[in-house]
Amino acid sequence: MNILLGLVVLLVLMALALPMGAALGLAGVITLANTVPASSIVAIMTEVVHSNVASSLMLAIPMFVLMSEFLACGGVAEDLLLSCNRMLHRVRGGMAMACILAGAVHAAATGSSTASAASLAKASFPAMMKAGYSPSFAVGTISAAGTLAIMIPPSVAFLLFGLVTETSVGKLFLGGIIPGILTALAYMVTITLTLRLKPQLGPTRTEEFGKKSDKGGQLLPMMMLIVLVLGGLYSGLATPTEISAIGALGALAISLWSRRMTKHGFNDAVGTTLRITGMIVLIIIGAHLFGYYISFSQVTQTMLGWVSNSGLSPTSVMLLIVFTYLVMGMFMDQAAIIILTAPITTSLMVGLGYDPVWWGIIIIKTAEIGMIHPPLGMVTFVTARATKVDLKSSFLGVIPFLIAEMFTLGLLIAFPQLTLYLGG
Repeated sequence: MNILLGLVVLLVLMALALPMGAALGLAGVITLANTVPASSIVAIMTEVVHSNVASSLMLAIPMFVLMSEFLACGGVAEDLLLSCNRMLHRVRGGMAMACILAGAVHAAATGSSTASAASLAKASFPAMMKAGYSPSFAVGTISAAGTLAIMIPPSVAFLLFGLVTETSVGKLFLGGIIPGILTALAYMVTITLTLRLKPQLGPTRTEEFGKKSDKGGQLLPMMMLIVLVLGGLYSGLATPTEISAIGALGALAISLWSRRMTKHGFNDAVGTTLRITGMIVLIIIGAHLFGYYISFSQVTQTMLGWVSNSGLSPTSVMLLIVFTYLVMGMFMDQAAIIILTAPITTSLMVGLGYDPVWWGIIIIKTAEIGMIHPPLGMVTFVTARATKVDLKSSFLGVIPFLIAEMFTLGLLIAFPQLTLYLGG
């Protein structure tokens, strides 16, 4: 009954249009007042704020976001698209596939899906329109490519999951490699099948992005940054926090080297990073306050007892929770979902015998789906705004890629070794 009171308070505050972080924090404080003395609430609030702000892992979040913003200022997405299209322009749908491939490479050096989608939209949408692609299909392709940044490491979502569940961030990064590659391949197959079934969505001839004499599209700086970031992480030479700072510096160097960084762009990158980081930190602090209330309410133990008495198999419970995540992803912010629910569901899944790294990948995959799924697909919103395509057409364009996402999610659930081969 106590947990129902907390959820009702949280839903009321959200209905009043309070920011998610503030709603979580207020709901936690209000409901804790019915459980512990006022002096204990003050102590809990002090501990929550200090432990989160003083966490070295927390510093990795603004650095990875800043790296994404610096790369956007440097026009890296345009260089990637140009280089990838040189390889794929002879294939039907090659420009769309080049967008997916560019998104995958871009994701390997950035942790923000919205920043990645905005960069790809600016670089690829005009070229896709000139080549003869449908605006709806172009937006769907760009949105799908942007979501790869949440799965392919380094990813801010993995940092958040590791932070709130105390799961190894390094193992999560490793675990995301194969699912990320599978997702990119599924997108490319989707492009091929969609253009065969509906040829009117794309050009009947191939067209190369840019001119062969164009000196742009140099991959070397970007590949050096990827090797630096991922090599430093997986070799153990640097922690995620250290490598995030190095990556941000490398992204700044690339933008300066390309001579595309301006004073306005630099200020905008820093300002955007501060806004995103402030939002995430507020959500984390609020979720931890609400998490104390959930802990005192013994929700996990109650849920384990309910599962034991219900007669449901662990697989049935897992599938039910995955479905719940998919539904929540249609209406809630992905960071808030991870921070608020991951500690509870991870404890439950571990209690049922599932691996926490595998479960983290599954949660991130549902978040990836939610980022393009209507009605609150944030990446689709960002792409639609950047390309000035109406939302109805934009969401229709992502439907084929949502089907591919569900197929990939099914593979990851059916074959956990796809995740645990590297991340186990």
